[in-house]
Amino acid sequence: MVIVATIALSTMVCNDLVMPVLLRIKGLRLGAQSDLTGLLLAIRRGTIVVVLLLGYSYFRLIGESYALVSIGLLSFAAAAQFAPAILIGLYWKGASRAGAMAGLIAGFVIWAYTLLLPGFARSGWLPAEFLSEGLFGIALLRPYELFGLTGLDPIAHAVFWSMLANIGCLVAVSLFSRQSDIEQVQAALFTDLFHSRRDDFHWAGTTSKEELRALMARFLGEARTRETFDKLVLSTLGQSDDQVISSDARLISLAERLLAGAIGAASARVVVATAVKGETLSMQGIMEILEETSEVREYSRQLAQKSRELEKATTELRAANERLQELDRLKDEIVATASHELRTPLTSIRAFSEILQGNPELESAQREEFLAIIVKETERLTRLLNDVLDLAKIESGRMEWHPGDHDLRDIVGDALASVSQLFSEGHIALTRSLPDTPALALVDRDRVQQLVINLLSNACKFCPEIGGHVLVELTPEKDHYRFAVTDNGLGIPNDNLERVFDKFHQASNSRSGQIKGTGLGLAISRGIAEYHGGRIWAENAPEGGATFVCTIPFGKMP
Repeated sequence: MVIVATIALSTMVCNDLVMPVLLRIKGLRLGAQSDLTGLLLAIRRGTIVVVLLLGYSYFRLIGESYALVSIGLLSFAAAAQFAPAILIGLYWKGASRAGAMAGLIAGFVIWAYTLLLPGFARSGWLPAEFLSEGLFGIALLRPYELFGLTGLDPIAHAVFWSMLANIGCLVAVSLFSRQSDIEQVQAALFTDLFHSRRDDFHWAGTTSKEELRALMARFLGEARTRETFDKLVLSTLGQSDDQVISSDARLISLAERLLAGAIGAASARVVVATAVKGETLSMQGIMEILEETSEVREYSRQLAQKSRELEKATTELRAANERLQELDRLKDEIVATASHELRTPLTSIRAFSEILQGNPELESAQREEFLAIIVKETERLTRLLNDVLDLAKIESGRMEWHPGDHDLRDIVGDALASVSQLFSEGHIALTRSLPDTPALALVDRDRVQQLVINLLSNACKFCPEIGGHVLVELTPEKDHYRFAVTDNGLGIPNDNLERVFDKFHQASNSRSGQIKGTGLGLAISRGIAEYHGGRIWAENAPEGGATFVCTIPFGKMP
């Protein structure tokens, strides 16, 4: 068992580790030497000595704590860490070098923690508490019961966790990393292994049988070359003369396979490439092709990105177009409504003016009545125009604001004084609840007073004709003042609680059954509240009627 394992390891180390490095060192000029069999034997014999010494050292330090079969299983568990990268790489083109390296590192770390380090602990090189209590005394990190998994023997336990970490890291890193161009070429060669023959690869250069034979003798020796190369050439290809091989690359592939058995596949490819003349593709040529391919892929990636950006821009333009169409519809609706609202007072003014002009003999009392109507309609027309202008300025951002520190109690008091005549004429009782201490806030005094007047006028309009009552409240809360106006009218239908703030929307639940006002007051109030960083909404009061609530933050305006 020791002999077989040691010879196998020495061959692997020589072919896949040492020789590929030596052949790439130009200063050694190994390609110019006529016979390298002595070097190969020296490398393998030296490797045998090193491997035996390492095995003996392990036996003296740790191996006495295990039976021979346990040491073999431990080794097999370590060798199994190469399986995920090999098997997944054969079937999944998306597997990347970074993913394979991450999986190998994670698998070997878990293997070392769950199998190798416990061997050190059992041999006295690490504290015994490492096995019973886990790393740093954490029970979940006990190497034979990692993360609380029990019921498995140490080998099965280690293989489970190491394979889980290995495969998980390989897949996760491969999914979130980008393959290089060379990796993509290699992935295609691996995954297409069962769909193509090995002989499908054709050498593009030319060489002669004697050149290949000399190359074989340099690494295999004269005797072995006669036994292998010459015999296979005669039996397989039937070529006994020293002719140049240019169209049939089977002899070159044959030489490469024979050399691979002695110095490894990677080294054999490099050595054969030195003997093939003419049309072999250099590494620089390969890199140029890969660079062009990379440029094409990058160009394709940029096109795909631009396509996504164009699609996103198209979606945004479509949404903007729909928004413009909606705004155009609203504009037509607002213009139509505003025209109607303007036409009503203008018609009254014109009608009564024509009556006064055409009837100079009218009595003074009737003349005074008609003039009062004209003045009232003129005031209504002025309010409508001012409301339209204010709303347009707020929505366009051209409204002039004059912020300052003001006491909201004074603003509410001035607003109540302005609408006191409305309450007197409607015989509406008014109850106010204001804080005893100043309610200071950074606001535009005139605009906030306009908001309060709009809410008070709206409440007065919808109070019943008999027994009308309005409650005005100003309450400091966590980070804002809460201003509320509650009437005892019929309330607002639930589906209209939001619509009442739309432009020109007028409810018909007024106490006279007639619609009063311009329908812009609440829309303007919402714009004022939102500019100050607050909000405004309507809700139905539990005892009947409607409540309009506005919040004004303590802080500064935007």
